[in-house]
Amino acid sequence: MENKKIRQPIVTVAGHVDHGKTSILDSLRKSSVQEGEAGGITQKISFTSFPAENLKIACPLIEKSGINLTIPGFLLIDTPGHAAFTNLRKRGGSLADLAVLVIDITEGIKPQTAEVIQILKLNKTPFIVALNKIDKITGWRKLDDDLKTSVEAQDERVKEVFLEKYYIIQGALQSYGIETDLFYNISDFTKKVALVPCSAYTKEGIPELILVLSGLSEKFLTKKLEIHSEPKGVMLEVKKEKSHSAIEAILYDGELKRTDEIAVASLSGEPIVTKIRILEEIKPLSNKFKNVENAIASTGIRMQLTEKTEILPGMPFLKFKNNFEEIKQQFKKEIGEAIKTSKAGIIAKADSLGSLEALLVLLKQNNISVVKASIGNINKSDVISAKANLEVNELNSVIVGFNVEVSEDAKEILGKTKVITSEIVYKIIEDIILWRKEKQMEIEKKRLMGLSTICKLELLPQY
Repeated sequence: MENKKIRQPIVTVAGHVDHGKTSILDSLRKSSVQEGEAGGITQKISFTSFPAENLKIACPLIEKSGINLTIPGFLLIDTPGHAAFTNLRKRGGSLADLAVLVIDITEGIKPQTAEVIQILKLNKTPFIVALNKIDKITGWRKLDDDLKTSVEAQDERVKEVFLEKYYIIQGALQSYGIETDLFYNISDFTKKVALVPCSAYTKEGIPELILVLSGLSEKFLTKKLEIHSEPKGVMLEVKKEKSHSAIEAILYDGELKRTDEIAVASLSGEPIVTKIRILEEIKPLSNKFKNVENAIASTGIRMQLTEKTEILPGMPFLKFKNNFEEIKQQFKKEIGEAIKTSKAGIIAKADSLGSLEALLVLLKQNNISVVKASIGNINKSDVISAKANLEVNELNSVIVGFNVEVSEDAKEILGKTKVITSEIVYKIIEDIILWRKEKQMEIEKKRLMGLSTICKLELLPQY
């Protein structure tokens, strides 16, 4: 039987803002190239291709541990601190094969950490935890030993502080139903999530992070990583430039050629068919792209398209082979699975398909139904829909917006319509629950005030 070619596992790096996601990625990049080559990576990039040969340089532990590395490397995705990117989706599940949840060991779990955990559980994405900033523990000494030896060789007081912070995070994760342990104590990785203490600043624990990701990929993922012939991808971000729009995307299966026509889903599911004017692929361990005639999954790509129709972030794309109706049905099903609405409910908006789906799922979990859901800023039409709800059910006369703004034309007619927006989905859920509770009390008070006063009369015999 022919051995199928396998692709790089897609690994999202996520967590609370300022907990060190990008710093860890920078450490990973710099750990396998000369300092001069790495350069000061300041430009915001969405993904990094990390080839297998560089993994071995960055982590000699791979060979020492006897891991036979068959994966061609990793495609690492640096996610902003909100669910739009954490919830990158493809048909049938999460785009990510693995995730690294970054937690600042000195701060513990924060709102965005909780949000990421919820989404990882929702998508059943296997993940490991990077306990970053161990160097911030007072008295911590950087030693040249492996991580386990280094932890055990710290002064007693330092060890006590480390263990105290570790147990707090372990307990907090347990409250989410996640059993964890330090990676070197785990014998069965199907039962416990690995915690890897590390420092993006001193580079401690970075080789161990690579080791755990490599080991998990080889043991559990290789069957899932087989490449098929047809190209499939997800639009990640649309970056408007002076003369054109450059679209960054993840190609997660197959081979895409510059001469291919592709079909991209619109929000209605209607395919947008377009040719590719320019196809570029991310260079290994770099923030730069190179022009290519073809790209093979999984990889980060950038495209200029001939079609001017607006492309929305998070939308899937496929190769177009004059099969418009077939693709249309596939897209409709995929978007229908992501955007489920009810006959009555509130209005929900978000900045991408992934974030909208995350918002809808969490609203549903809190018994809040949604009548209208779409991508983009809150507009006049959304306000009109919310105002119409006033007549039917005041509790539904509200618009929630995840990582979006209110457009000027909407502000003009807003009046008393309630709008709740945030970059943290949990904040939206908390705020709408509180608003509905207060609104219900207000409605109840009005109802009682409107009732005729009931009293008991007794007529005296002489009258």
